[in-house]
Amino acid sequence: MNRMDSFMRKGHSLILAYDHGMEHGPTDFNEKSVNPAYVMSMAKSGAFDAFACQKGIAERYYSSDIAPLLIKLNGKTSIYKKDPIARQNCSVKRAVELGAKAVGYTIYIGSAHEGEMMGEFGRIQEEAHRLGIPAVLWVYPRGEYVKDDTTKEMVAYAVRVAMELGADAVKVKYTGDPESFEWAVKSAGGIPVYMAGGPKAETEDAFMTQVSECMKAGCAGIAVGRNVWQSDNPARTANRLKAIVIEGKTLEEALAIR
Repeated sequence: MNRMDSFMRKGHSLILAYDHGMEHGPTDFNEKSVNPAYVMSMAKSGAFDAFACQKGIAERYYSSDIAPLLIKLNGKTSIYKKDPIARQNCSVKRAVELGAKAVGYTIYIGSAHEGEMMGEFGRIQEEAHRLGIPAVLWVYPRGEYVKDDTTKEMVAYAVRVAMELGADAVKVKYTGDPESFEWAVKSAGGIPVYMAGGPKAETEDAFMTQVSECMKAGCAGIAVGRNVWQSDNPARTANRLKAIVIEGKTLEEALAIR
C-alpha cells in the first residue's frame, strides 16, 4: 500500500497549496488571499484532499475541520538569484504535533547545493516513515546547467530522483504536452506524480486543459494554489478540478460547471 492512499479518492487527489508567501513574497496575494484564514476556508469545501503550508501558518490557523495537513519542512525566499538551496525549518516531530498527516520538502536538482538537500531529505524521509506518515517531494531543476526546466528529460529526471530518494509522491512542473509528461510518470516507478499548478493561467479554460492532459498522462492529481485562490470564483474552480481529477469527467463536462 502506498503511504499516500489516505489522501486519495479513486486513486487521485487534489492538494491546495499555500506556501507562496515565503517562496515569492506577498506579490501573489490580493486583499482576500493574503489572509490565510480565507484560503484555508477553501480547504473546508470537500474538494481538496490535503492543505500544504509552512509551519507558521499551521500554528496560527489550522484546525481539524480543514483538509488533512501537509507541512512543508523547508523553504526559501525569491530574493537570492544564484543557485538555490532550501533548508529545513521545521522538524517532522513538530509537524506531527501540529496535526500534519504528511510532510513535504523541496529539492532543486541541478543546483550546486543539490547534495545538501538530498541528504537532508534522506533523514526527513526516514523519520517520517518511522512516525508513519508520507514524505512528499517538490522537485524543480534549477541552476547554471538547467536551460529549460520543463523539457521531457528534465521533468523525468526530477521524478526519478524523487522515487530513488524514497519519496512517497512527487510534485513537478508540467512538460507542456501529455505525451512527454507520460514519460515522466513512467519514470517515477509507481509513486504518485502531481502536477504543479504554477502561476495563474491566462484563462481558466487553458488551466483546465493542462489538468485534463496531465490526468490522461497518468498523473495522480495536482497541487494547486494560485489558480484557485486567485480565481474570480474559487468554489467553481475547485469543483471543476474535482470533476476532472477525482470524478474523471471530460474537460467539456468540467467547464460546463457554473
